[in-house]
Amino acid sequence: MAKAMQPQKMRFSQAIQTPMYKNLVNNTLGDPARGARFIANITSAVAVNPALQECNPGTILAGALLGESLLLQPSPQLGQFYLVPFKSKAKRDRQGNVIEPASVKAQFVLGYKGYIQLALRTGQYKRLNVLEVKAGELSGWDPFEERFHEMHFIEDFEKRAAMPTVGYIAHFEYINGFEKTLYWTADQMMAHADKYSQAFSAAAYKKLLNGEIPQDELWKYSSFWYKDFDGMSKKTMLRQLISKWGIMTAEMTTAYERDGRVMMPDSTGSGLLPEAAEYADASQSEQEPPKIERTAKTMDLPEPEADAVEEAVDLAAL
Repeated sequence: MAKAMQPQKMRFSQAIQTPMYKNLVNNTLGDPARGARFIANITSAVAVNPALQECNPGTILAGALLGESLLLQPSPQLGQFYLVPFKSKAKRDRQGNVIEPASVKAQFVLGYKGYIQLALRTGQYKRLNVLEVKAGELSGWDPFEERFHEMHFIEDFEKRAAMPTVGYIAHFEYINGFEKTLYWTADQMMAHADKYSQAFSAAAYKKLLNGEIPQDELWKYSSFWYKDFDGMSKKTMLRQLISKWGIMTAEMTTAYERDGRVMMPDSTGSGLLPEAAEYADASQSEQEPPKIERTAKTMDLPEPEADAVEEAVDLAAL
């Protein structure tokens, strides 16, 4: 396998004009006109976005190109995918020599609406939905039958929004009649996020909700789990539901496996390579809030999210 390129120090506007990067765009998209439009748009987007300008150029291009190749829209308003800058610590060999300096990289993060888009394209889903459950709406969940004894959704939108969330439900039905439902309580979701997200602490989140975090320290709590717990919860529900019981096309598998990864062009410029073990880099970031001790002896892959999110990049111009 070709070796991933080392981080480059040149500006993105210079890097995107190199033959290697142009070849990568054309080889990936397969349409010169589409490739030229993509290059012009992403160059403009980076030029007006200070957060993107700090990122390694290869990770910006590869992340945006992955989203483009999946025909997903990068606008935060649509919530299909994001490029998220995060600080990566320097990597050293056993002798302490720096083999990769500290840098800012752009991480490809798939939104829950991106999962829905990719699933619907299979043409196999008659129904697919995910929803937060409010207090008093559902009762008597039977995990074996995957049914609630009673369902009374609050019809008043404002009243429903003000009610506390007690759980999350995801459901799909194929056109052939097969269906599957998954339900997690809010406590289950909180425990999952606390255990598997390197950027999130349940204890810190409670302090944040209670207003116990000083104003000058709020920048530390920029993880999507802190900013949009319901959105990340819906994404988790769809990842769990579709990956375990859903139909996974090659396109969906690619998106699933590269969600939360830092992408880099390979040394020949002929394709995209995920960096090794870049699922929310396991090393503690200088921006990461205090973590409570982990006691689990076995863990799944971390939640696909940067461990030191600075801001979600708006690439709506692409």
